[in-house]
Amino acid sequence: MRRGNWEEYQKSIADDNYYYARSCIRQNFFPGSEKAFLDIVANRLGRNIYDDPLHSSCTGIGYHSDIVPLDTIMAVVARQFALMNEAGYENLVSSCITSFGIYTEILSTWEEFPETEQRAAETLYKATGRTLVKPKNVAHTSDVIFHLRKQIAEQMTRPLINVRTGEPLRVVEHIGCHYAKIFPKKGIGGSEFPYVLAGMIESWGGEVVDYPERRHCCGFGFRNYLVQANRGYSVANSQKKLESMAPYRPDFIVCNCPGCAMFLDKWQYTIAEMEGTTYGQGGVGIPVLTYEEMAGLVLGYDPWQLGMQMHQVDVEPLLDKMGVEYDPATKYLGVNGKYIGKPEQAVVNGDCPSGFYSMLSL
Repeated sequence: MRRGNWEEYQKSIADDNYYYARSCIRQNFFPGSEKAFLDIVANRLGRNIYDDPLHSSCTGIGYHSDIVPLDTIMAVVARQFALMNEAGYENLVSSCITSFGIYTEILSTWEEFPETEQRAAETLYKATGRTLVKPKNVAHTSDVIFHLRKQIAEQMTRPLINVRTGEPLRVVEHIGCHYAKIFPKKGIGGSEFPYVLAGMIESWGGEVVDYPERRHCCGFGFRNYLVQANRGYSVANSQKKLESMAPYRPDFIVCNCPGCAMFLDKWQYTIAEMEGTTYGQGGVGIPVLTYEEMAGLVLGYDPWQLGMQMHQVDVEPLLDKMGVEYDPATKYLGVNGKYIGKPEQAVVNGDCPSGFYSMLSL
């Protein structure tokens, strides 16, 4: 029975010629990750990928917050598909988990209710003069990195190995809900056996950490965070996960959702401020990476070029374990060499045992 279930959750992922749909929020949280993805896919792996300046937000956050109506988001998505077709592509690759869920939901809705597709096509044509052409393949960017993981392994210069001990790094993988839980069969392994991040970790020499709350939501939930009064629900969800994983002593966390990566990172700082509690080894937080950052480190990219200085929890303990060379003096310098400012991090140390810190504005 298990073998039959696993067969159902395999996924067809295009091998080349990608139309890239950026995320509206990832560029604020982790701006280096999308740039790294484009560079890895195009320049390291030799694939054709098009970063279209004409495409827009999918409006998914507004839709899930009951601000953007269904017909409106269908028209927006129809325009994205039309732009893809006009550019000469048929393989859509979405950077955002929520966008991936939106595209999947709308395509499924159009299949079940053809009249909604016709309505979206008519709205698109009236508003823009464009014609709706649906993609042949829809994937998330983590699907693409998973698909190309063995080629990345062939080029890697820094495997996920602790250079001090020679042991595999212990990695917690966190899968975004909008990737695996809305339409489980559209994600690699589904919601029960998600393998999209675990496959990368194992291919690059790391060890996947299993723990009781492995599939628990990070707590983002849009309304949980967008409505200030509800933010306690968000931090409580992340805290539950962090408390569950801490005894297993992970070296880092990797996520395939921009919200999950941001909140599992940010809430560690918040919890350190509120309670003086940290979950990593040696009184520090557990570093939280995007999968592009993980792939970039494996391939030898400079961590500051990957944008890892934007993390709330310092990544240097992980870099040291991997033997990554980095210049501390350039960590907070922008592309023009100007100092961008330094945030505090989720650290409790002997100088400030209460764990209360002030966050500096960037």
